Amino acid sequence: MSGETCNRPEAGRSSAVERVLWIVLLLNMAVAAAKFFYGLASGSTSMRADGIHSFFDGFGNVVGIIALAMASRPADQSHPYGHAKFETYGSLIIGVLLLAAAFEVGSSAVQKLVTGAFTAEVSALSFVVMVGTMAVNIAVTCYERACGKRYHSEILMADASHTLSDAFVSLGVIAGLILVKMGFPAADPVMALVVTAAILVTAFGVFRTALRTLSDHSRISPEAIAQAASSVADVSNVHHVRTRGTEGEVYCDLHIQVDPDMTVFRAHALADEVEAVLKRQFPSVIEVLVHVEPLGDEGAGETPILGQDSAMK
Repeated sequence: MSGETCNRPEAGRSSAVERVLWIVLLLNMAVAAAKFFYGLASGSTSMRADGIHSFFDGFGNVVGIIALAMASRPADQSHPYGHAKFETYGSLIIGVLLLAAAFEVGSSAVQKLVTGAFTAEVSALSFVVMVGTMAVNIAVTCYERACGKRYHSEILMADASHTLSDAFVSLGVIAGLILVKMGFPAADPVMALVVTAAILVTAFGVFRTALRTLSDHSRISPEAIAQAASSVADVSNVHHVRTRGTEGEVYCDLHIQVDPDMTVFRAHALADEVEAVLKRQFPSVIEVLVHVEPLGDEGAGETPILGQDSAMK
């Protein structure tokens, strides 16, 4: 699934990500229907639960499309830094959907174990359905993750994790069906519980990534920023480097020290040069704030990250 859709540099980021989500939505719905209705017909708790999990994948795609539409809106007076974090909020909702899927799968399995109602009927068609849908899930995960990295999209990366969890579910269901075929009917709900644990691990990863953005976790190493800024002629020291934002939209601010006799005109031009270098070297950086200080200013109160002697001119 690494074809042309995620390899069109001329397409806008938002429209490209949205197109990926629509494609994945259609595939998820087809996979979900196949597993849910066959599981219903065969009496397999794990297959039916797997189908429900896939439906949650589809809901996640819808959430992603809505969140992306909100995130792509331009900056305005009330949101001067833009709306990019709405994409992060969308990934959080996907994490919540994963928790809901884990509850649905786990509670159904526990009920089967408590009541002893093992109703799964395994046939060759059961394995055909499960192996085929798992192959689709893996292909979708690879495709979505590749596009997520290409477009630095948190929503695609979160949804790819969601889809991968569906593949883990399917693998567990297949193992359970094999054991049922071998004469262990309780294996069907037991494997559903194992799958529940895998879904919870995936949800944890989604929440961790989203919270890195919402907590303004540093996006780029201060040393790497300082190294790039110090490559500009007349920059003597670099300190107080900070970055934040989403993976696709990083905001950076830093302090540079220059010759105290430098004119304001030259200092302003130098700040523009530093901004241009950082944006060129780090494509995800969309805004740079450069604070210019005179070299030797004891009031700066910051230890330089890189000095002139260590800079790679």
